[in-house]
Amino acid sequence: MRTWQLRESWESPIGTLRWDRFGPEDGPPVVLLHGTPFSSFVWHEITPALAAEGHRVHVWDMPGYGSSAKSDGQDVSLKAQGEVFAELLGIWGLSSSDPSTGPSVIAHDFGGCVSLRAHLLHKAGYRRLALVDPVALAPWGSPSFRLLGEHAAVFEQLPAALHEALVREYVSSASYWGLRPDVLAELVAPWTGEAGQAAFYRQIAQADQRHTDEIQPLYPTMNLPVTVCWGTEDTWIPPAKGEELAALIPGARLRTIPDAGHLVPLDAPARLLGTLLTFLD
Repeated sequence: MRTWQLRESWESPIGTLRWDRFGPEDGPPVVLLHGTPFSSFVWHEITPALAAEGHRVHVWDMPGYGSSAKSDGQDVSLKAQGEVFAELLGIWGLSSSDPSTGPSVIAHDFGGCVSLRAHLLHKAGYRRLALVDPVALAPWGSPSFRLLGEHAAVFEQLPAALHEALVREYVSSASYWGLRPDVLAELVAPWTGEAGQAAFYRQIAQADQRHTDEIQPLYPTMNLPVTVCWGTEDTWIPPAKGEELAALIPGARLRTIPDAGHLVPLDAPARLLGTLLTFLD
């Protein structure tokens, strides 16, 4: 039985979106974004800790991911997710043209691009932004990622057992220490079954670098507190990208997380939490 359950839903333009929030109702709002091929579960240790510190924490599964809707022909591109996120902030009552009253946003992997697109292209106002090993700079996409995307129609036809084994190995490679069996199972589960298998290859096939190329020239125009966190052992996106990104955003600071791979929220939750709490305060 899955242990991470999102209790609320919203009918977004690209499918039913599952979400939840934790912590005191009057706490300063914090929004967490996941990446690919993950879900809001990557924040399952960080979320209660932030809530215990008095923050009102919002989490969501992007359409096509986790417990949110998955369907044939669904647009799960970074472009679509950025538009949905900007609208979702309004649904939550967190949309503000005044950054001082907006939410603090913490985004991992693809979620980094989603949060940046919402802010830079759709005028979503944030109080501050923390980017954790984000997809934000060209080039991105490992050889295996590109292979899966280029031949998605072929991989969709894999026998279920072979597909699950592929996903398990792929997800596992994002961790430096290795994932506990229960954690790995939680991350893999949304990609199993007929709908999940098709959705896994769909989101890879729709990953397009032009969606970061469109916003990369705008990073020097950003005017809000930004911290860039990066696992020192990230083999998916080189830590040097963190230095490059921090240098492009005015005033941004790079915080390295020792002994953590790409899945920093799961590899080093305590270290990451400490960094985030300092930034949020």
